[in-house]
Amino acid sequence: MNTSTALNFSPAVAVESIGQVLEEFRGFFQLQEMPFSLLPNTQYYVDLPSHQQCYSMLMFAVASGEGIIKVTGEVGTGKTLICRRLLNTLSPDFYTAYLPNPNLNPIELKRALAKELQVPDLGWIEDDGLMEEINHRLIKLAQNNKKVVLVIDEAQALPEESIEALRLLTNLETESQKLLQVVLFAQPELDSLLEKHHLRQLRQRITFSYDIERLDRSHVEQYVNRRLAIAGSLGEPVFNDDTYPLLHHYSGGIPRLISILCGKAMLIAFSKGTRQVDKSMIKRAAKDTESVQSHKKRFWHR
Repeated sequence: MNTSTALNFSPAVAVESIGQVLEEFRGFFQLQEMPFSLLPNTQYYVDLPSHQQCYSMLMFAVASGEGIIKVTGEVGTGKTLICRRLLNTLSPDFYTAYLPNPNLNPIELKRALAKELQVPDLGWIEDDGLMEEINHRLIKLAQNNKKVVLVIDEAQALPEESIEALRLLTNLETESQKLLQVVLFAQPELDSLLEKHHLRQLRQRITFSYDIERLDRSHVEQYVNRRLAIAGSLGEPVFNDDTYPLLHHYSGGIPRLISILCGKAMLIAFSKGTRQVDKSMIKRAAKDTESVQSHKKRFWHR
């Protein structure tokens, strides 16, 4: 957090007392946990309409077992959280392979998948034999009644040649079923990439897609209060009713920015010894948050 501009907290707190400060912060607001952590903790999943629709689509699409599934959304809209929830809730009938960083060339992509599939003796397999060994492993899993799902987060980072390799992987099948289903979570840049003519074959294989929407004003309030409740809030209002329109304005309805603003605003309230956040605290938090300022510039430019 940049405290040199708007927040101006004293640097007198010793490093060894940080844990104590966090404990005092939680006690001050009567919380068990920090409610606005940016970690993709599925316990803090809030069943917002767009997230609920996306998750329902994913469960139906994965159950269908065909095609490629694509979920897109702006940075901070909750793609990784939904991705983790999907991975955590698929039944034992599914075998999941997860690639969180797909900026890999075709050989690296196939080796990463083979590792996730626990292909035997992977270290001895030559690169030109990878596809055959992956196919053998997929057939073995299918014989054990396992449906294999490859989940790729940050899929907009896939190189173009690796997208073609991914298409070839989805060709693996028996007479009765596909051996590998792919779920892509990506920023909107993936859509622009897939518009290229030479990638049209993979684009045609996308049977289900969903674009995660930003939160509207009422859902901002729902998001904030639900996270507070999960963190142990006893129901006392932490945020003044006037703060929600400002939170929506400064964040553009992006959950990650809402969390950043709420965390900073609560810190300001804590430093002032008040248990309720007001509009002035949201404004100070927004002024101190570089990502909010960048977001506003992009918005007005559009």
